[in-house]
Amino acid sequence: MNIISFLQLVRWKNLLMIACIQMLFKYVYFPIFSVDITLTNLDFSLLSTATLAIASAGYIINDIFDLKADKINKPDRVIIDNVISSNLANKYYHGLNAVGIITGLFVAYRVNNISFIAIFIITALLLKLYNSNFKKMPLIGNIIVSLLVSLSILIVGIFDIIPAITEYNKVVQYYAFSVLTDYAIFAFMLMLLREIVKDIEDIDGDKVLNMNTLPIVVGKKRSNIIIFALSFIPLILVTNYSFKNFSNTPLVLAYMLIVVLFPLLYFMTKILYAKTKSDYSYASNLLKIIMLLGMLSIAIVSISIYYAE
Repeated sequence: MNIISFLQLVRWKNLLMIACIQMLFKYVYFPIFSVDITLTNLDFSLLSTATLAIASAGYIINDIFDLKADKINKPDRVIIDNVISSNLANKYYHGLNAVGIITGLFVAYRVNNISFIAIFIITALLLKLYNSNFKKMPLIGNIIVSLLVSLSILIVGIFDIIPAITEYNKVVQYYAFSVLTDYAIFAFMLMLLREIVKDIEDIDGDKVLNMNTLPIVVGKKRSNIIIFALSFIPLILVTNYSFKNFSNTPLVLAYMLIVVLFPLLYFMTKILYAKTKSDYSYASNLLKIIMLLGMLSIAIVSISIYYAE
């Protein structure tokens, strides 16, 4: 086994995106908007480590459960049993979960709220249940994964903003947390669309495992239409949000319309006529890019307001 194979196993690109989004809020948004914070740089590093460790464990257990399907869906990218043994992968899974939970416990202790450790424990359990049970059900598994992705964004506010709330700063703190929530909702919506697209892409292998994902239940064509219809929700919400909040900052408004909404419209046209595996792979990657571009808007917002002052 080599480090490259391990990084591929834990989806290092996805982990890097999560870490970058968390840092954007911590080191760009919070300082510029004078949000009172709880976490030191070390505490934040540990929080991010805990988040990424649990996420890595989730990716590993996903590949363990999906091994038979992956040999059909993406035979050239199967790592378990080809490069890393199932036994070693299981050890990595349990080890990363342990690192995530122990590190999360320490950070929860540091912010004087031990109950926050429940976030990491519940996340690890949900990822296991998702792969063993919920993934086989139409939409249920998709919703769970999307919620956990949005939680990886929201967790920064839970640990950094909430413990710092006082009677004097609660208006600013709650507003900052609400903005974080808006971005988490955006991530949830885009991730839900992407999970359904990936189910269509992996439909052949999923049939072998007797799963009941949405594409298997209703077919590819109807799934395309459902994704297209669901895409109107983020399209309308982001459009309304942009004009409501950024009409006085033309740079941000232009960014949201051109860099985020236009690609989303393009995705909608592509998914409606998608047929081949490559079509769905392209649509899935497109959604990942749109989600990242949407998250990066928090930097554009923060910098624009900073220089406007």
